This record gives sequence, C-alpha cells and structure tokens, in this order.
Amino acid sequence: RLSCQAKVQGDVVVDIPTDTAVNNQVVRKRAEAREIARDCATHLHYVEIEPPDMERPLGDLDRISDHLVREHGIEPLDFDPHVLARVQSALVKGDYKVTVAVHADVRRPTIVGIWPGYHERLFGIACDIGSTTIACHLVDLMSGRTVASAGTSNPQIRFGEDLMSRVSYVMLNPDGCGALTAVVREAVNTLILRVVGQGGALVDEILEAVFVGNPIMHHLFLGID
Repeated sequence: RLSCQAKVQGDVVVDIPTDTAVNNQVVRKRAEAREIARDCATHLHYVEIEPPDMERPLGDLDRISDHLVREHGIEPLDFDPHVLARVQSALVKGDYKVTVAVHADVRRPTIVGIWPGYHERLFGIACDIGSTTIACHLVDLMSGRTVASAGTSNPQIRFGEDLMSRVSYVMLNPDGCGALTAVVREAVNTLILRVVGQGGALVDEILEAVFVGNPIMHHLFLGID
C-alpha cells in the first residue's frame, strides 16, 4: 500500500525491512588490518586409530582420547555432547582417520569438533553489536586473516532510536526484553550466514566466536534483564 495514500488515524510504527529497502544505507565497520599475534584457543589434530575389535573393547571416543594423550600429550580430555553423535559416522567415512578440534580450556581440554579424514580449515566469528549498526567478520583461525565481512542496521531501532528509549520499552512492555533479544539474534544469525557464504566456509567449521557491545546491547543480546 502506498504510504502517501494511507490515512493515519493514530500512533503508528512504520517498519521497513533493511533487505527490501530500495536505497539501503551503507553500513561500514571494516576490520582493521594490523599485525596480531595468532594465539588460537582451538587447535586441529589428525588422528588415526584402529577399527574396534573384541580384543580391545574400547569406545570410539576412548580410542581417540588415547591417541591424543599418546601422540600429543593432551590430558585430561573432555568432549562437547554434540560431538558424540558425529564420532562414529566421521570414523567410518574417514576409514578411521579423522581430524578433531580441541579447545584448550584451562580446566579440561575439550574436543569440540570432528571431521572425517584430514581437515585443515577452522574459522571464528568476530561480531560488533552496536546500537545503530552490527558488523560481523569471518576470521580464518589457521592464518589469522579476515576472509569476509558484512554489516547491517540494528533492527532494535524499531523499538527506540537510542539506548534509553529501548530500556524504556523493555521496562514498559512485559515482552520487551524477549522482543529486542529475538530481533538482534536474528540479525546476527543472518550476518553469520552471509559471511560464511562469502568466505566459502561451512557453519560447522566455526568453532570460536567473540561478541562485543555496550552493556545494554550485551544484556539484550543474551536476554538478560
């Protein structure tokens, strides 16, 4: 409906999706190109194990853990629950040769990813959630290079132009916090998929993520009152 022919009879909110605007504003928050010492918390390890047999009835993860302890000195070792569902299929597909990603948690190193065969790609996301714009960068954790960047307007602006207006919206509306959290997470997810496509990466290759923002953006992104 043409807005010039619509009769306004009360307070209204006009929401124009950023992806459909004819004259989109240009969002630029470039990644600064400067020397940064690469010190990634997640590392890839190539593992070759023997197929299971009755003489040594150990589970798949047990045998992988044994290899990591023996060959790389990584112990004690834990694993993310989502990895468990992928272990057997990765081993079978890779003929019992897999690459695992281990996060060097100070309390307990943790297997956070697994791929069949030899795998040498690992990515991270750096996301700046500003009150006006959101910027997302895809970083190659093997080289430290930023391979793709994207930005968009913060859709929370429909609930208030400035930070205090959004705080007021949350205080005055019972579902305010949930609404602002939902729209910013949707925007971040959209940006992540965009940089993944631009950088030729896969979502399951992203094993690190850093989000920055002011305290209000931080709380709304995490859904904290």
